[in-house]
Amino acid sequence: MINFNISTVIYRPVKQIFDYVSAPENDFQWQYGTLASTRITEGESGVGSHFRSVGHLMGHRVQSTFEVIAFDANTKYEFKSLSGPLLSQIAYTFEMINGGTKLNLSMQANVVNFMQMDEGILEKRMKKQFKENLAMLKDLLEVKRMLPASEANLFVKSKLN
Repeated sequence: MINFNISTVIYRPVKQIFDYVSAPENDFQWQYGTLASTRITEGESGVGSHFRSVGHLMGHRVQSTFEVIAFDANTKYEFKSLSGPLLSQIAYTFEMINGGTKLNLSMQANVVNFMQMDEGILEKRMKKQFKENLAMLKDLLEVKRMLPASEANLFVKSKLN
């Protein structure tokens, strides 16, 4: 079983970070390997809503469907996979800390059908990727505070290319 926890502090309000992270449409902007992610249920995100993500994992194109299982505004956002190469559950928790927001990520996963790869190796690679994702999220959201929108958009585009 893959199991890890990581965190970062982002110097932006909790609400802004929660709203950004809990919108699947934003995933491709801050998650390496994510090509597209979209809600597949009508209306607002919340417990029971679903989204689909297409991306690359370890050099393979993957598509997964997820269900939101916890949605406590500005506090917790959690979802689990319903399909894909991993049975996973990811929780983000948010807390105010020293003028910013501490974002905690917890992931548990079991390999279902993925290249007969050793889970220990996969866990190390995934943890590294998730750390990079949080660093990119931090850069993306903190730069919006300091730069005018037009310059922030250029920064985001350069990070994606």
